[in-house]
Amino acid sequence: MPRLPKQDPEFLRAALIGLQQSLSQVDARIADLQSRLSGRASTNTAAPASGRGTRGRTMSPAARRRIALAQKKRWAKYKAEHSAAAKPKAQKRKLSAAGRARIVAATKKRWEAYRRAQQPSAKARARKAVRKAVAKKAPATPPPQTAATAGGAASE
Repeated sequence: MPRLPKQDPEFLRAALIGLQQSLSQVDARIADLQSRLSGRASTNTAAPASGRGTRGRTMSPAARRRIALAQKKRWAKYKAEHSAAAKPKAQKRKLSAAGRARIVAATKKRWEAYRRAQQPSAKARARKAVRKAVAKKAPATPPPQTAATAGGAASE
């Protein structure tokens, strides 16, 4: 990519001044057209030099305070009409002593039935005892094999 030759700073300043002048003329024309559209005559033909434009009207602190108080009053009214406190709450129900006693008795009955179901039956306990006794009587190690029993197994 070719490099551009260095440009003279005087030339660049002159170009900048010309473009700013053109910009101010364009801004003046825009302001004139906007004033014609709104039906008012243009009071100033040139826009301000800074790019911000005109600021809105200023408001006195007393006026701001009045507006703030009025807004707070409107919100207070709205919140009073729409708050949960404005609606009556349903009264909390209370459990009588007799009702509580019935619930406790029913719960105990259910737990007793559950525990009974978890316990093994009498037949299952007897079978388990028999298996335990047989396991005690059975020899712990198998009998040693002799040559006669080992050879007999090989001939089959």
